[in-house]
Amino acid sequence: MPLIRGLSFNFSANSLLRNTELQKINSLKKLKINYLLIGIVTLLLAAALWPSIPWSGKPENRVAAIMARGELRVSTINSPLTFATINNKTYGLDYELAEQFADYLGVRLKVTVRQNISQLFDDLDNGHADMLAAGLVYNSERVKNYQAGPGYYSVSQQLVYRVGNTRPRSLANLTAEQLVIAPGHVAINDLQTLKGNKYPDLGWRVDEKRGTTALMQAVIDGEVDYTIADSVAISLFQRVHPELAVALDISDEQPVTWFSARSEDNSLSAAMLDFFNNMNEDGTLARLEEKYLGHGNDFDYVDTRTFLRAVDNILPDLQPMFEKYARQIDWRLLAAISWQESHWDPQATSPTGVRGMMMLTRNTAQSLGLTDRTDAEQSLSGGMRYLQDMMNKIPDSVPKDERIWFALAAYNMGYAHILDAISLTKKQKGNPDSWADVKQRLPLLSQKPYYSRLKYGYARGHEAYAYVENIRKYHISLVGYLSEKERKDEQRLALAGDYPAVMPDELDKEQRALPFFQFRAESLVDNTRLKIPGLGH
Repeated sequence: MPLIRGLSFNFSANSLLRNTELQKINSLKKLKINYLLIGIVTLLLAAALWPSIPWSGKPENRVAAIMARGELRVSTINSPLTFATINNKTYGLDYELAEQFADYLGVRLKVTVRQNISQLFDDLDNGHADMLAAGLVYNSERVKNYQAGPGYYSVSQQLVYRVGNTRPRSLANLTAEQLVIAPGHVAINDLQTLKGNKYPDLGWRVDEKRGTTALMQAVIDGEVDYTIADSVAISLFQRVHPELAVALDISDEQPVTWFSARSEDNSLSAAMLDFFNNMNEDGTLARLEEKYLGHGNDFDYVDTRTFLRAVDNILPDLQPMFEKYARQIDWRLLAAISWQESHWDPQATSPTGVRGMMMLTRNTAQSLGLTDRTDAEQSLSGGMRYLQDMMNKIPDSVPKDERIWFALAAYNMGYAHILDAISLTKKQKGNPDSWADVKQRLPLLSQKPYYSRLKYGYARGHEAYAYVENIRKYHISLVGYLSEKERKDEQRLALAGDYPAVMPDELDKEQRALPFFQFRAESLVDNTRLKIPGLGH
């Protein structure tokens, strides 16, 4: 019995111990499950309430995010109108507007240059850019996925070809071998519509590696038969490459705008609208548009080609003098003025008696102390001093970058008549400090209903208008052409650096092929970049 009682006792104690341990384990399991459930519920509630929690640190809207970052990220493409660099100075309508928009927001501007339009929209999709400022056209397809800002000028899409090649009269029979389009180009939507409704045989292909500027260059080089670009980009390109010609229009006028990512948050679009309203009200937008788009559309193939040939053949000998006497203006602008005056002929004489490189009157030459108007250096020196005198007389209220146009008009027809043009602009409720407004009144100075009521009377204002516009066109051509020559020279030097020179005593030695990887890709110049100052995509 004692043995049995001992056994019975031991069994009962062990069972109790096991039961106690099992209860503890079960309690811990339940506790863990409860804590897990509580944790899951807490996380779900936090996720749901996080956007509305003020201490989350999330900016209230897109503008607030940009301001918190201290940086406006803008993606663009390299083109004469949007973004271009000459002599380490950046130009471009979109660049200057974006710069001022960044100032409006109180942040710095960060610009990223992409190769084509598709890459631009990729930046928006991937959150790498706040907005696109690249001369992009508003259309229904783009606004399905992106937010558009206000339109600030308009363009049409045009088919271009090289002079001397077959000009297409219609899109009907164009093939993918002939017509090449840049990726993401707005014209693709127009072509798809035309193919579906009117030209079933129409074909084209997209070059994924080249943008519009590069494709226009490819047309000039004979690599591509046709491409499509906007009217402003074409007119600027023609100033440097007169061989590019317009075959036909693809679209009507379309507004150009900025784009941002599509969102329920409209703060960035509202900021753009307010910014452009301010730019309109204070006249800044009009001045920028005049600067970049005011070159006119009256392209003259023969005149441009003649000028560029003279740049190659005559300018090299004259360039040192232009550089010497230009003083406060770009020497290339002085060269453009002199070409307009005399076609760089020191002996040039007009029926009115003006002579020399800068076509000075006898009285003007004498007042400047010149002894020989046909001496190139005397003419340039005197003409530049006379022009500087005109610039000094222009009212201080005229913006610095527009004073030269007022001065040139005065150089052509006399300062007194510029005062009349300014007065007439005031009477007609225009802006007397804006060249865009004043130049519109110049032709009126030769019309009796207007000049009869002005202090200084009749003037050949239409000639002064054409005079200034021509100089601006020659200046655009000259700067762009010289930049293009510089790019090609750099390219040749880069290639020459990759191909080592062979000495005469080595010609008889066994020749070996150079290894492929000896040619450094980074040494090649990017052909897609046309470095023309933005003076007008």
